[in-house]
Amino acid sequence: MPTASPTGSTAPVPAPAEHFDVLIVGAGISGIGAAKHLGDQCPGKRFVVLDALEGFGGTWRTHTYPGIRSDSDLYTFGYRFKPWTGPPIATAQEIQRYLGEVIAENDLARHIRYRHRIDAASWSSETNCWTVDAHRSDTGERLRFTTSFLWMCQGYYRHAKGHTPDWQDMDRFQGRIVHPQTWPSDLDYRGKRVLVIGSGATTATVVPAIAADTAHTTVLQRSPTYFLPAPNVNELADTLRALEIDEAWIHEIVRRKILRDQHLFTVRALEESDTVKQELLGAVRAYVGDEEVEKNFTPRYRPWQQRLAFVPDGDLFKGILAGKASVVTDEIDRFTEKGVLLRSGRELEADIIVTATGFDLSILGDIAFAIDGRPLDLHDTVTYRGMMFTGVPNLLWIFGYFRASWTLRVDLLADFVCRLLRHMDRLGKQRVEVALRPEDGNLPKLPWIDPDNFNPSYLIRAMDALPRRLDRPEWQHTQDYWREKTEIPAIDLDGKEFVYR
Repeated sequence: MPTASPTGSTAPVPAPAEHFDVLIVGAGISGIGAAKHLGDQCPGKRFVVLDALEGFGGTWRTHTYPGIRSDSDLYTFGYRFKPWTGPPIATAQEIQRYLGEVIAENDLARHIRYRHRIDAASWSSETNCWTVDAHRSDTGERLRFTTSFLWMCQGYYRHAKGHTPDWQDMDRFQGRIVHPQTWPSDLDYRGKRVLVIGSGATTATVVPAIAADTAHTTVLQRSPTYFLPAPNVNELADTLRALEIDEAWIHEIVRRKILRDQHLFTVRALEESDTVKQELLGAVRAYVGDEEVEKNFTPRYRPWQQRLAFVPDGDLFKGILAGKASVVTDEIDRFTEKGVLLRSGRELEADIIVTATGFDLSILGDIAFAIDGRPLDLHDTVTYRGMMFTGVPNLLWIFGYFRASWTLRVDLLADFVCRLLRHMDRLGKQRVEVALRPEDGNLPKLPWIDPDNFNPSYLIRAMDALPRRLDRPEWQHTQDYWREKTEIPAIDLDGKEFVYR
């Protein structure tokens, strides 16, 4: 029954709390991987997966814009435990099918509850538990859970709305403005003039998918991005299949080779940046020529300061060559009734404007967190390897890699969580948190990520809300998979940075 509040209003009372050993937030690629590993490595743990959406998939469910595909190869974006047998760059539908198979093959559906949106999470040092308040998005029913360990797998951006800058006079535009993250199902772009604002991976996906059907598609960018055109095939995998090698072996061999090649490329991007820059520009030049590269495809930053945009089979550039797409490098002065007026004085007219301008970071799912009754300000904490935070007990956040596939860290951190939980059981402890050691106390607290190393806009905008780091590998998210794949399995769980109670 409803109960009266201090103001006299009534509110539904949540159902009695259900308790789980582990509560996983999110049923996307992180949460599904976490559930699989937890079931295998800690079979005695009772766990639940809560997701706000109506089904699994996260990004691959919410993103429905034309051409939606991965920007990482699926041999490394896929899990280590399930071979990938399709093309390296996959569509959202192919990834959804893969995730569905993981759920079915590992009997995970019984652990997942959809349409469960979490509103708040509160830690109590008296009970050594998290209390999680949620509601059903379809019925409004309020629900309460308690859990000994909270595993945040909700991703890193807000699904409901993408980031669109507040340009002057946007309301004057007489056409339609859409963001790819919330692409309308009724948007008809056939025969229309389409202006796509942005220069990243989303633009590189949308433009090839729509350009042939539009009157013309114009890409407006403030500054160019590095593109990597290459065939959407893996010759080694195809050769091994022709030799009838088992798919599990193919997956592992190809995965290792890709990771080795990516590591060498990343090192070269840092140590031989000018050479790597010319190699990347040369690959684009082969499609569009010197003048276009000089004008629209030469970035201002060095390779890998921002994520590379993979262009399978050069499809973005083929549209430019066919005259169905073009690129303009300039800045927006303001919107007009017919389109946008640029700083150069040129007006770009359009019927539809697509703001492929990125997303806003969602830090711990935008959930209201509290520790012993005090609201949690994550910026006041220091991160332990980008996964745990000082003063925040029994919680781990999966935040993946920028220069390697996100899922690589899902597998690594899942192993760590399961090992940590087993270690706590052996010690007979109910609580673990990380704390700075005496030798760490005088180190300056730095921003979450070094902007000279990696500086995408969505991170820069959110830096004041993110945890801080120290200038030591264990107190930062190094973004270095090739280092972490050895270091994380070797973490000493009895080290001074771990405090158990």
